[in-house]
Formats: sequence, C-alpha cells, structure tokens
Amino acid sequence: MTMEAVARAFSSHRFEDAVPQLDDNIVWELVGGEALAGKLAVVDVCTSLARDLKDVQTTFDRLRVIVASASVVVDSVASYFSADGSLSRVASCDIYDFEDGRVVRIRSYNMELAPIS
Repeated sequence: MTMEAVARAFSSHRFEDAVPQLDDNIVWELVGGEALAGKLAVVDVCTSLARDLKDVQTTFDRLRVIVASASVVVDSVASYFSADGSLSRVASCDIYDFEDGRVVRIRSYNMELAPIS
C-alpha cells in the first residue's frame, strides 16, 4: 500500500487495511489525551473503535489528504449516525510519519462539532 492509502484507510476507520503497515514501535499521540506506544496498544484501541462503530453509519463530509516525502496529513469531518437515531460530528486531523513504508508515528487532533440542523 502507498503511504496515502494507509493513511486514508486508518483515518476512515478501515483499520484492518492499515494495521499491517504499522511499525511494531509505533506511537499514536491523541492530542489532549494519552499517547499509545507499540503496535499492540494501537491495535487494541482500533479493535475497540471498530466494535463501537459496528452499528454506526459513518459518512465523511470531508476527507482531504496531503502527501509529503515521509508524512501524510488527513483532514476530515465525519458524521456518525447511531442506531438510536443520534448524530454526532467530529473534525479530525491525523498526521502520519513513515519510515521504510511503515507508520512510525500518528498525531491525532479530534474535536466534536455541533450537529448540522
């Protein structure tokens, strides 16, 4: 997979596509929260997120990708429609750093937005 494809997959919650490209010593910094260190810790969170989103319809209102020599930035806005009819919207910016084709660091900024009326 290309760097762009890996970043798009991860930011779009298609974790199973991206996980093989994660370095064993990856660090995922959740700005304003904790940092996850190691592939196992990242995969555990991804598995939990995938489980939580299983019955949620996700629509990406924006998914903009910028590719540099060893980094990829994904700027997105997603709407999440729960089975109970509730809606939440989240703006995210994920910065991926690559070495030898593998993701070694992710820095994620996330902010909940007001639903569109």
